[in-house]
Amino acid sequence: MRIVSLLPSATEIICILGLEDQLAGVTHECDFPEFVRSLPKVTQSLIPPEATSAEIDSLVRQRLQTNRALNTLDLPVLETLRPDLIVTQALCDVCAVAEEEVRAAACSLPGTPRVINLEPQTLSEIFAAIRQVAQAVGREQKADEVIERLLARVNAVAARSARQTYRPRVALLEWLDPPFCCGHWNPELVRLAGGIEGLGQEGKPSRTIRWQDVVAWQPEVVVIACCGFRVGRTLEDVPLLESVAGWAELPAVRSGQVFIVDGSHYFSRPGPRVVDSLEMLAHAINPSLHPLPDGLPPPVRLSGLALSDPSFKVH
Repeated sequence: MRIVSLLPSATEIICILGLEDQLAGVTHECDFPEFVRSLPKVTQSLIPPEATSAEIDSLVRQRLQTNRALNTLDLPVLETLRPDLIVTQALCDVCAVAEEEVRAAACSLPGTPRVINLEPQTLSEIFAAIRQVAQAVGREQKADEVIERLLARVNAVAARSARQTYRPRVALLEWLDPPFCCGHWNPELVRLAGGIEGLGQEGKPSRTIRWQDVVAWQPEVVVIACCGFRVGRTLEDVPLLESVAGWAELPAVRSGQVFIVDGSHYFSRPGPRVVDSLEMLAHAINPSLHPLPDGLPPPVRLSGLALSDPSFKVH
């Protein structure tokens, strides 16, 4: 079977099921496991590479009004790959190729490949998506093994969190300009990691909020996981926080409990590494209770009451 993946999380699911040799093409955003970087790319981004966070947000809002995605198919490349199966998503209207474009392309290809849509909104639905892909390729037993291992890690974090005598207020932010609270599976991760997320709702999309909402919540831990951004790109937006009224007085800021994590490889991807995200988040919230597993990047901690303060540092 020749498989084409149209989102990074699907690529990771396909690979964890042991189907690397059947993966024929991926998106321009697929970068894990490392070998997929060399595979043919079947998508292109419509976002200018130099766009600021505010400009990206504006583009997203424009596309939502017109039901057009921010990525598009490279149909000539797709045609040369002659896929039997295309794995795409219907969860986000703009961050992957539009479902209508995928189905129209599939109908034009020789043999009319099967198209499956993944749209998980919770942790359990992410595991169900793994099983959905496995069923499409006849790897149900492998999916059972993978999900069992992932669930064991989730349960281990939850069991440690249950020993906490106090759960801190947490703000997990998925964008900074403008601010977005977390959504879908991420509020659930906060709960499992031992925190209380007062801005995002489990199983619901992330949404634009006001900085006043963040300040009113008075979070004791702030975790910034900008959607689709690596840590370095997120750090470019950190100076914006200096202009937020009340930021320097937040409990999380005063105690040095503000963290930046990789929102591209982890928190934004509804695939196997969402469990890595949970373990990283738990470590940020309570490092003495949740040691960071080997191989995972530690959350980047910001310290200093204000970004212009000489004491401000990135750890």
